[in-house]
Amino acid sequence: MGFEARNAIIEVLDQAIVDTAALVRVVAYDLNEPEVVSRLEKLGGRLKVIIDDDGAHGKVQSSETVAEHRLVTSAGSENVKRQHMGKLQHNKTIVVDGPNVVCGSTNFSWRGFFVQANNAVVLRGEAAVKHFQAAFAGYWSNDDAAGFGATAAAQLTDLGLPDIDARVAFSPHAKEDALLKTIADDIGTGTTSSLLYSLAFLYQTPGLVRDAIKKVTEDDDIFVYGVSDRKVGGGLDLQRPAGDVVSVFPAALTKDVPEPFKSEPKGGGGNRMHHKFVVVDFDKPTARVYLGSYNFSVPADTTNGENLLVVKDRRIAVAYAVEALRIFDHYHFRVAQQGADTAGRPLVLARPPREPGEVPWWDEYYTNAQKVRDREIFA
Repeated sequence: MGFEARNAIIEVLDQAIVDTAALVRVVAYDLNEPEVVSRLEKLGGRLKVIIDDDGAHGKVQSSETVAEHRLVTSAGSENVKRQHMGKLQHNKTIVVDGPNVVCGSTNFSWRGFFVQANNAVVLRGEAAVKHFQAAFAGYWSNDDAAGFGATAAAQLTDLGLPDIDARVAFSPHAKEDALLKTIADDIGTGTTSSLLYSLAFLYQTPGLVRDAIKKVTEDDDIFVYGVSDRKVGGGLDLQRPAGDVVSVFPAALTKDVPEPFKSEPKGGGGNRMHHKFVVVDFDKPTARVYLGSYNFSVPADTTNGENLLVVKDRRIAVAYAVEALRIFDHYHFRVAQQGADTAGRPLVLARPPREPGEVPWWDEYYTNAQKVRDREIFA
């Protein structure tokens, strides 16, 4: 996650360049990061690439069209394809028969690497590579949901990773095979302890998953923290650690803060919080995490090209839980800063009790229901 995601992606490409026998298959939504495009050029005819051409991506002057022309020159026109499926070819995948696979939410762009909150997964193993190669072949041969939805790649399939229960499915699915209801049912009825999520576009994707998250959020017996990229509303304004309701979503720090925070990068349009993951019961042996390029929406399920991983492994679930908490606390600080400004008092750390009978700041963690759950679940 963060700059480590960038390093992991670049490392996979560098290894592929050195291994002159390696074949590389790439599906890209955004494709404008110079370090990525220049490395793809070095692969020559060993590269096949599918680049999204929906909307602005398809314009003559777009970075994706420029990348297309460069890669046609280096790899040959027969190895470069533009595609948008029903709406978007939204995958961000690199498949190297070395064997390595890159997937996740990180676009191959400047914003994807250096501005947004994103995650990338590197899978190693022949079985994982074969699944992603099959998906690539399915996309190469089918430009619509009906065609791709009929392929085996659209089904949830075991990745064959040793000692890890991990499965993958690619979109678009045929409507009767849609996974959205399965995910929503697991969130809504399968969550027993905690739900942590970081979901871009949740504000604009009503439906089964958002309803399931709302249901769990209203359950006082379940600990819920989550962040979307904009204010959601509709019962999904989030609880602060104190238990009161507040909207927590990304906003740039632009004033009344010291450098370097005052110069927080935000240019280029688009979202700062770009994760798409949900962690269920991270503190239980049944912990699982849903992740990928998939936006947990009907278009992601039945219209767009996407990848979705379901990982039932507590180590990995905890890693994503830590990121969910990091993002939540990061933006909760901004809410606290705004509150301090409104109240006209500085934001300071609480001191330990100094006088007899003075109530300590940690008393709330034994009396406030939300903070009691916070203390117990992370103890």
